[in-house]
Amino acid sequence: MPNVPPPPPPRVLVAGSRAFADYPLLCATLDRLLVGAGPWVVVSGGAGGADRLGERYARERGWAVERFVPDWNTHGRAAGPIRNRAMVGGCARAVFFWDGHSPGTADAIARARKVGVPVEVVRYAAHAPPGGPPPAPQTVPPTGPPRRLLDRVRDACRVRHYSIRTEDAYADWVKRFILFHGKRHPDDMGEAEVNAYLTHLAVEGHVAASTQNQALCALLFLYAHVLGRPLNQLRVARATRPDRLPVLLSRDEVRAVLDRMTGVPRLVGLLMYGGGLRVLEAVRLRVHHLDFDRAEVFVRAGKGGKDRRTMLPLSAADGLQAHLAAVRAQHERDLAAGGGRVYLPEALARKYPHADRAWGWQYVFPARTLSTDPRSGAVRRHHLSEQAVQKAVKAAAAAAGVGKPVTPHVFRHAFATHLIEAGQDPRTVQTLLGHKSLETTMIYVHVLKQGGLGVRSPADRL
Repeated sequence: MPNVPPPPPPRVLVAGSRAFADYPLLCATLDRLLVGAGPWVVVSGGAGGADRLGERYARERGWAVERFVPDWNTHGRAAGPIRNRAMVGGCARAVFFWDGHSPGTADAIARARKVGVPVEVVRYAAHAPPGGPPPAPQTVPPTGPPRRLLDRVRDACRVRHYSIRTEDAYADWVKRFILFHGKRHPDDMGEAEVNAYLTHLAVEGHVAASTQNQALCALLFLYAHVLGRPLNQLRVARATRPDRLPVLLSRDEVRAVLDRMTGVPRLVGLLMYGGGLRVLEAVRLRVHHLDFDRAEVFVRAGKGGKDRRTMLPLSAADGLQAHLAAVRAQHERDLAAGGGRVYLPEALARKYPHADRAWGWQYVFPARTLSTDPRSGAVRRHHLSEQAVQKAVKAAAAAAGVGKPVTPHVFRHAFATHLIEAGQDPRTVQTLLGHKSLETTMIYVHVLKQGGLGVRSPADRL
């Protein structure tokens, strides 16, 4: 009989928080779980901490090591979750040493449980309490939640670089879902309870289609990325959003509303109408996003995280220059008082430690007072609240006698419609607006001087 090669040794994932340094604890845990079952292949993320100690454990016993390194150049933000999925695949078991705070480890734990790999989570204290020895580590069974559920939802959102608005919305929907079912834990519920809640929103809550879809996305995210058990038998389809025509202001109405706005809100409104900006895109502008020489506005991380360039209206240039002079004087006062810092996106604050005080990174429309960052707790000067612009636009529309429902976003609609009405190519307007599809831009073609769809009414022929 031909020689049959022996089966490959089983694979065990050893990973955890980068701050983990208790090698005796790791050895005791792995000896208890692995010794006596033959040689193992230790799978490691190579990120330091528990990963590297697991490699050391394998080398001391003559076992093989399989290391995964995230390919940031290829996968960008998704490299961490992609690496976690690759590491877990094919493992016979997984052992995590977790301080309860590392979102990367939380994501890896969720992915291991999702594919059915037996998981052992060893919790340890990240810091010893003052005046006493560190507490003894605990082994948390796989079924017990290591942190509060809403904290885990926020951790999962931050691992995937979701915006803070998405994070707040998802956490709020999870809370509403739990309260609707009498404070039952989502681990004890499933497809039937999710179906019941979504049906309640549509039938009794009379929510809009977009609201129902947002709730559905939040609950799908909860079960797939936090609890590690995706929902596969939902009988509630995504609600179809009806086609709505945008509210349109004529040029005279736009002029009347802007004439009744003053100060910073008027500059924001002029930028929105002159460049097609959304209200958040306008208030989040930094100083280096304005190019007065080229009459351009650089929109950074707009809707969908996309960048684009649009027009800087010349009618706003002088007002913006005077406004920036006042903002710079305020910034100099903040620097003299030991402040002057602003929020920087992603990891720029670590890469450029002093950039948050640089003039180019300051907001064009800063808030009047300092505020506390809800994530980091840092006290900084944030940008102008979009609610301030919304209130100013609503008040100006009422003073101008405009009976239409006017919001700041109406300026963006007017920008697109007036350009197309003046003969501008819709594809150019699509680029300026940042629309992914031309069909989205073509909705503005319906407003020409001749009425709906350019057809002359038969009543005008009588």
